[in-house]
Order: sequence, then C-alpha cells, then structure tokens
Amino acid sequence: MMIDTVSMNLNIKQAHRNGRPPLELPFSSFAQFFHQRVTDPELMKDTYLTYYDDTGMVRSYTYEEFGMVVIRTVTFLREQLGIQRGDRIAILLFNHDYTVLIYFAAWVLGAVVVPIDINESENRRFYILEHSEACLAFCWEPEYEALQDIRSRLPHLRHLVSLGDGSSSLMEIMGYPRPAKADGQGSLDQATFYDEALIVYTSGTTGLPKGVVLTIENLLVDAHGIARWHGFQKGHCLMCVLPIHHVNGIVVTLITPLYGQGRAVLNRRFHQSVFWSRIQDEGVTCVSVVPTILEFLLEGTPDIRKYRLDYFCGLICGAGPLLKDTVSRFEHQFHVPIRHGYGLSETTCYSSFLPVNLSEHEHRHWLTDYDYPSIGLPIPYNDMAILNHEGKPVAEGERGEICISGQTVCSGYLKRPDANDESFQWGWFRSGDEGFFVRDKADRSFFFISGRLKELIIRGGVNISPLEIDEVLRGHPSVKFGMAVSFENRFYGEEIAGYLVVKEHMPKPSEDEIVKWCRKALPFAKCPKVIVFGQEVPYTTTGKPKRLELKSRLSQTLAQYHDVQFTSFKHGSTQNHRTP
Repeated sequence: MMIDTVSMNLNIKQAHRNGRPPLELPFSSFAQFFHQRVTDPELMKDTYLTYYDDTGMVRSYTYEEFGMVVIRTVTFLREQLGIQRGDRIAILLFNHDYTVLIYFAAWVLGAVVVPIDINESENRRFYILEHSEACLAFCWEPEYEALQDIRSRLPHLRHLVSLGDGSSSLMEIMGYPRPAKADGQGSLDQATFYDEALIVYTSGTTGLPKGVVLTIENLLVDAHGIARWHGFQKGHCLMCVLPIHHVNGIVVTLITPLYGQGRAVLNRRFHQSVFWSRIQDEGVTCVSVVPTILEFLLEGTPDIRKYRLDYFCGLICGAGPLLKDTVSRFEHQFHVPIRHGYGLSETTCYSSFLPVNLSEHEHRHWLTDYDYPSIGLPIPYNDMAILNHEGKPVAEGERGEICISGQTVCSGYLKRPDANDESFQWGWFRSGDEGFFVRDKADRSFFFISGRLKELIIRGGVNISPLEIDEVLRGHPSVKFGMAVSFENRFYGEEIAGYLVVKEHMPKPSEDEIVKWCRKALPFAKCPKVIVFGQEVPYTTTGKPKRLELKSRLSQTLAQYHDVQFTSFKHGSTQNHRTP
C-alpha cells in the first residue's frame, strides 16, 4: 500500500514542503542506500551492530555480515511468505538483533514496519493489527499462541512467525544456512524515496491510538539532520538503551549510525549497573536517553571517575519533560553535557537540538536560566514556529503552540481524516505542545516547551503549566518523583493536586510540609492544594510520565474536594485553609 492510502490533503503537503529547497540525497530508495553502505570496501569489515542480551550473550555484525543476513531475510520474506512492496509487517518483538534485521529487510524490500510494544494491552494490540491491515506478524515464542487465538478475526493477517533465541542466527530460524555473500544490487526491489516505511501508533492515554505514517524520505532526512547536527561520522558509536518500537530508538540509534557510517550498540533494556562500563568498553560516542534515565543514573551512580570515557561526548535527551533541576544536578555530578532536543513521532523523531558548539556559559544559560530548558534550534530542512489559535506568529516570549514544517513531517494519520484536519493547519504540523521562543544575540530563535496544551491546568480561566509545579515538587529533598495534576473544582473549574513518591530511606514529609515548600517558590494560584502520596508512576515505555493517566487514577480520591474552596491567609502566610 502506497502513500496515497493516507488522506494527503493540501495542508499536509504544505507542512511537508516548507518552501525551502529539499535535501537531495545521493540515492533514490532505501535499498540503494543500504546497498551503498554494506558493500562499501572501506566499511565492509567494520562493525555496524553489537547486541547485548540480558543473559550475557553478545552478537556482533560487520557491515558485510549485516548486509548478507538482511538480504537473506529479504529473500525469505519475498519467496517464502510472498511479501511484496507496500505490504505491512507487524513486529511484536523487543530490543534484539533479530528485530533490527527484520526492520532493515522490510525497508530494503519496500515493505512497511508496524512496531507494536510487547507490553501493549490485548485490545490495543488487536486494534493495531486490524487497523494497519498487517499481512505478517513476527512475535517472540511465548506470544505465539495468544496471537494464534485472534488470527481468525484478522482477515489480512496471512502469516504469523515466532522467533526465539534457540538458534545461532536468524537465518537458521528461517531455514536458511548462513550465507556466503550478499546478493547483488540487482536482486533488491527498487522502492521509491516516498514509499511508506513505518507506521507508529501513538500511545495516547484516552481513545484509540493513531497510526503515524512515515516514509523512507522521513527516516533518511531525519537521520541526515541528526548526524550532521552532532557531527556523527565514520568510527563514531551510538548506544541504544531505549525501546526500538519507538522512533527515538529506531531513528537515532539504528538508522543514524548506518547513515553516518558508524556503529550501533543495542541493549536489550536499560540497566544502570552496566551503563557507564558499556560506554567505556564499546568506545561509545553518544547515547540517546529520556529524562527518566537521567534520574535513574543520578540515584544509582554517584561517581564515574573510574571509567575511561575517552570518546564519549554527551547524552542526547528528549521525548519527555526535562526539568532544570535534573539538568543542573546531572551535569554537575557527572560533567557530561546534555544535548537537549525535541521532536515527535509525527516529525519522524528529533526536530530541534541545542547547538553542540555553545560555550559552557551559553550551554548552561539556555538550559537553566529560563523557566524551562531550551529545546534549541530547528535541525536542517525543518522550520519551527510558535503560533496562536488562529495560526498567527506570536511575539518573542509569548506562549503559543509549537508548530513544525519540513521534510521530516509525516504523511498524516492512517485512516484518520478527522485527526489530519485537526493536526495539519496553516501549512504546519500542530504539535499540541505549548511553547515560546527567545532570540539570542545572533537573532536565532531558541525554542522552549512549557507543556502539553491538553495537560494545561485552567484555574479560574488562567492557563497554568504543570511543568513549573513539577519542578518545585521534585526539588524537595525527600521527593523521588513529583507531578502536578488537576481535578475538578466548583469554584475555580480546576484546582491543583501534587502526586509524590518519596525516596527510599527518607522520612515521609507531611502534606503541610510539602504545601509550605511549594509556597516558597510558587504563588498561591499555582500551589498544589492537595498532596497525594503513592508508590508507582505510570510511564510510557519511552520513559514519559503519563499525566493524564495519573489524573484518571486519582479522580476518585480527589473528587471529595470538588466543593472545597481553597484560600490562603493574608500577609503572605504559607498555611492552606479549606472552606466548605
């Protein structure tokens, strides 16, 4: 199925082509790009992929070996299963070298990858398989029977293939001997630059997920932008600790290293205990993380001076709200720079980064001197703007919606013309994130994200960003995790509660203590009026705290405060009164 299966209305086309000259890449299809890399005499003997399993097993592939196994997988898909260009392949696997091989084989063949989180609920798993019209699904052996049970309700699903670690290679699982050499370029299907490559289903907290359609052009242009921005090139190594069913793990740490002629180190999952030693042992250049991982590293690794990090240049960080306090503590403790950026599945992956050539003073300024850390400047071939509800640009420092245009903007949502009409307006993709910009001395617009528009708290008609409150809550010495959530209130429409998880071996503070702590930094209107303590935080698999899900979980607990009017004493008292 080609790109015209998506309702490519005029607004989507305008958002994809922002008026700038497009990036002209030296290949016309993924197959051609892939063949150039794996047959390059200067790369063939270099390692491309190293996979670390949790069991201690390690597998590595040179560019030549990776190319051979991918081409054999292409042959298996095409000749044994009848997969053709445009067919959709669902992948219900975790971080594994087999997963990577199947991804690349699908793109070389011209097929479309539909990654599904293995932890996804049964209902959503079924919905994605049905909605995407996947004709083939790969799963791990324990999932096979459960998927067989629902195959009768999936008319498009012709094949189901289970994998396991019992064989020494993917080819043996598929019934092929280890190949002697890769097939030539002539055997590769010549898909186009504009064909569908990836359909990523968003992990919304309400309603059914939306399928974001990304093309080969999207993937390679974003990989080009990321590699160029960070200077990734031959010999550089990127390590993946994020799940590769998401665009961050796929684009930043799988496609970008291949594009930049470097290496990829794939971990089954993130483990704090081996994070720094693996960077040392593999000579890692950069790791893409989310803010949650920064907090785990701060909590579990007080000193990294015993490791030799000769090649390590820093951490790419995005895909979730980064707090100023986290930045300050991390960079002070580890002396490792955070390369903060921003992007969404709908913009392939990253759309902006802080410049990497900033002085130490400028770097610290943009990360800590404003209410939120800056997400930097747009990467090449992208544009960003802050627009109001009418699609008009706002003034410097004024809040509005972050909007993006350029070659990394997706082709829309699969079978969702309503969502396309809502999200693509004015020639831009509307991110749904609130933000603002500040110009530097060179008149460059540095962008900031201040929160999700749908997560904004509207108290008495005034918009309040919960991220500012999160920062204050998490600054308390006893608090491991803090998040502001809204609840319905008769007097103000919405009021504010704080949800806290206390650090182990630390005394649990009282509700009044937390309220007083917040009142030192926040005006009364922004201060949480109710404090709820808990033990768990709902995270997405990419490490984003799910605020709306937490709000839903707490709704019954907070319903008792619907008719309570919260007031404060005059003359700056920090006490909190509740009046029925």
